[in-house]
Amino acid sequence: MKKIIAVAVVAVLFAVGIAGAKDWKKVRIGVEGAYPPFSKTTPDGKVEGFDIDIAHALGKAMGAEVTLVVQDWDGIIPALMAKKYDAIIASMSITEERKKKVAFSNKYYNTPAKFVCKKGTVKEFSKETLKGKTVGVQRATTHDSYLTDNYGKDVEIKRYASQDDAYLDMAAGRLDFLLADSVALHQGFLIKPEGKDFEFVGPDMVDVKWFGEGVGVACRKGDKDLVEKFNVAIDKIRADGTYKKIQDKYFDFNVYGE
Repeated sequence: MKKIIAVAVVAVLFAVGIAGAKDWKKVRIGVEGAYPPFSKTTPDGKVEGFDIDIAHALGKAMGAEVTLVVQDWDGIIPALMAKKYDAIIASMSITEERKKKVAFSNKYYNTPAKFVCKKGTVKEFSKETLKGKTVGVQRATTHDSYLTDNYGKDVEIKRYASQDDAYLDMAAGRLDFLLADSVALHQGFLIKPEGKDFEFVGPDMVDVKWFGEGVGVACRKGDKDLVEKFNVAIDKIRADGTYKKIQDKYFDFNVYGE
């Protein structure tokens, strides 16, 4: 009798395991929608950009139906943990600190960080250049961490909910410097009319301690099978030319990095 009961229990557990397993034919992806050219929200409420195209391409490569969920950056990881969506594709850098909370795919792009300031105000950049200045940064980003750790005692840091908010204050003269991803700064600010009087200053910043190993797809730690599906999909779209087609739509250089 005990043997029959034991077999029955195992059968039930096996059935529950199968029922609970996910085939990932439908994947909800959290995106920001306020970080051009990687993501932006159009006047009619649609989201578009490099991250958005990559999200759809990865879904297609995985054979999955993708649903995008727009989420403010500040709450993007908590919303993943709360199962508002299954993954994040929002230019999130792969850092040791974030690895404590989420699991990452391999990178899908990697670009350096850089400072921007008014043209002609800095002849030679050094740490002293920023002393006593007001520097803008998007809150809870790798750029925020870098600025806080390296310049926190020497500068006034203004943190913004979105990169677009930071651009507005920079253009209005309320900031001396702005730190962000170099591509986002160029495409989202410098080439636009409001950014015409500003320029990059200082070196490219790529220190893995702060800026991570590139940008990846973030998933819950328990969804390792989904992470692996994204890894396979990233390799697939890079091999079949899909990645380059998307990249060339937004950039005239290799955004993937080495």
